[in-house]
Amino acid sequence: MKEKRVKELIINPTVSRSDLPHFLSTLRGITTLNIDPTLVKGTNFRTMSESIEADMVICKTIEELRKVKLRGKLPGYFKKVLSNNDIEDIGRASEEGAEFVIVEAADWKIIPLENIIARLQKSKTRVFTTANNSQDVRTMFTILELGVDGVILSANTESEINESKQYFDNIAFPIKPAKIIEVRDVGTGERVCVDTTTILEMGEGLLVGSRSNFMFLVHNESVGSSFTSPRPFRINAGAVYCYTIAPEQKTKYLSEIESGSEVLIVHSNGNARRVTVGRSKIETRPLRLIRAEIDGETGTVILQNAETIRLLTKEGALLPVTEAKVGEHILAYSKPQSGRHFGIEVEEYLLEK
Repeated sequence: MKEKRVKELIINPTVSRSDLPHFLSTLRGITTLNIDPTLVKGTNFRTMSESIEADMVICKTIEELRKVKLRGKLPGYFKKVLSNNDIEDIGRASEEGAEFVIVEAADWKIIPLENIIARLQKSKTRVFTTANNSQDVRTMFTILELGVDGVILSANTESEINESKQYFDNIAFPIKPAKIIEVRDVGTGERVCVDTTTILEMGEGLLVGSRSNFMFLVHNESVGSSFTSPRPFRINAGAVYCYTIAPEQKTKYLSEIESGSEVLIVHSNGNARRVTVGRSKIETRPLRLIRAEIDGETGTVILQNAETIRLLTKEGALLPVTEAKVGEHILAYSKPQSGRHFGIEVEEYLLEK
């Protein structure tokens, strides 16, 4: 799997000085501000500014960058990119020890950033850019698949920030071995086959299960067979009633997934990424129930009974549903039980069987 890059959303407050204290109190999960450090003195925020008093000092020339570095500060380099010469300047700044670069593009935004990300991806220099809304944030975090390391969002409302945060949250799930305690055929029913707009890798799949707090890692079809070609964009996910996890960690029934939906693709190491669904197919097929246990919690999943539907063993090997046996260990996700209201977790008494 590609290296998971930690993303950061940096806020450039556009509120008045009088409104700043209240605005800062709403910034949950935000650690860095693009602001004059004197305005947030005494707070826990890290600051980014052209001021030498900032934690992260923005420089606009190579000479200034060298001076800031000599003073033991964290130096960065700002550049408005209008041509390839500007990209060369950014490369030189990285070579001179810039800890970060802030790229501001004019009319052409995507291509210059792709070139800069490709050039600096093996360096220690982090690539930041600017945005004015959540859709720009989303785009910047996915450029050239790696995305930028950080986006500086100009904002003055909590809702703007919360909408943008969903695109940089570094989501991970505690994936553990679950011991199979029951396997049996349960007749026919409708299952959902999810085709994504992304090529999925070995080890990746959907978390699927009968309970929101216990889900099995169902692998994608990146491996074919003697009778089928690989389809690395597809996950034959499970019966229509099963849960999976969508962004913001809300649950969705598999039956609700359609073209344009977003789901979380989870790797066997627990790292997750957002993926868009191209289509889903619901068809009648023979089904098989698997029940497993982790630390006293039990869960079930009902999957199509076919060789191309695979789970993952605790060693990371593919295990066709048709070969699953009691006593084997497969990868799953489990946590203490809680309730759900329209997919949103709530604290309430709940008993599911």
